Amino acid sequence: MSRNTPGTTRTKHRIVGAAALAACTLLAATARADEGSAVKFAPKEIETILSHGPWPMPAVKDVTNRVSGKREAIELGTRLFFEQRMSTAGQVSCGTCHVPERNWTDNLPRGIGMVEVYRNTPTLWNLRAGRFFGWDGASDSLWAQSLRPIVDVRELASSPQHVARLVRDDEQLACRYRKAFGAPPSQSDDEAVFVNIGKALAAFLETLTSGRTPFDNFRDALARGRTPPPGTYSEPAQRGLKIFIGKGGCTNCHSGPNFTSGEFFSTGLSKFQPLGKPDPGRLEGIRTLLESRYNLMGKYNDDVTRVSATRTRAVKQDPSTFGEFKVPSLRNLALSHPYARDGQVDSLTDVVRHYSEIDPIKLFARDGSPAKPLELTAREQSDLVVFLESLSTFTNPWRPDDHGDCL
Repeated sequence: MSRNTPGTTRTKHRIVGAAALAACTLLAATARADEGSAVKFAPKEIETILSHGPWPMPAVKDVTNRVSGKREAIELGTRLFFEQRMSTAGQVSCGTCHVPERNWTDNLPRGIGMVEVYRNTPTLWNLRAGRFFGWDGASDSLWAQSLRPIVDVRELASSPQHVARLVRDDEQLACRYRKAFGAPPSQSDDEAVFVNIGKALAAFLETLTSGRTPFDNFRDALARGRTPPPGTYSEPAQRGLKIFIGKGGCTNCHSGPNFTSGEFFSTGLSKFQPLGKPDPGRLEGIRTLLESRYNLMGKYNDDVTRVSATRTRAVKQDPSTFGEFKVPSLRNLALSHPYARDGQVDSLTDVVRHYSEIDPIKLFARDGSPAKPLELTAREQSDLVVFLESLSTFTNPWRPDDHGDCL
């Protein structure tokens, strides 16, 4: 029989003690959640609720982007985001579709740049937590995703040459570029300048974190083993939460603090067919990703270890991904209407009704089994909507800063 050293014994005692403390905290939270409320949460349900926090998540720099978190890059990216001269016509910017006052979207069924695009404009909140970007996941970094709309003929319809020339010729942009990247924009390498502009835009986008919500306050009270203050989280919201983590199975896809797994699924929610054909979604996104000069397997990844490219190397073309789209975050969902990849769903009530009444004959899972409708009652549907609304905050924490001229 092996003999434990005193240090090993103390370590084991600490582990056992920590586990016991966690269990006690969970039980206390369960008891307090039940006090004065008709909604009862079992210990396992409390554990699932706690997995959706804390919020906000800790800020982590993007190792693939050497200016991630750098103040000068954030300032440059902010200016470029609203710079209409980035488009060839001088009429469209990133901020045309991603409007701060509209939850960083446009509340249109489908975005309009130079022309109408095929998909709904997603919000820009909380992108730093992502792995693949865009509805189809065609980019594996936030900076690569920032480049796509610039050159898309339907959006900014620009080019690396146009962007590089703009930055070189504008005194203020050239000055801020130099401060962000430590050298003036190259006079001969348009693509290098273009990629750096994407990285500056990403540095700005990383700062967009949505505020705390009524759900976060409720969740944190449970984490502390306290009774949430009366009137701060309604019983319909709590009943909806119970459906979300239980009967609805919603947390299987909308998991974690940001309420998304970041994976891709076909839900049958979208109906619009661009050019009269089904949108291939993830299948086309994978092809675009693997063919991109800007993916993390390429030379523009600032991570010298290339560990960050592991997920990209694992991506394979798979016909079963046809028509799949990324699971969106549910944070600030109440402000992001209309819904679905094509913006054809007007309200949260309609979204919930879709999953409650989904036709199993028309939608199958990857394993070939038919989808199962939730069959929620009218009150259950209403409660689930109330819970989803509790994931939103109507206070926009972002404020534009005037950093003055670059000297």
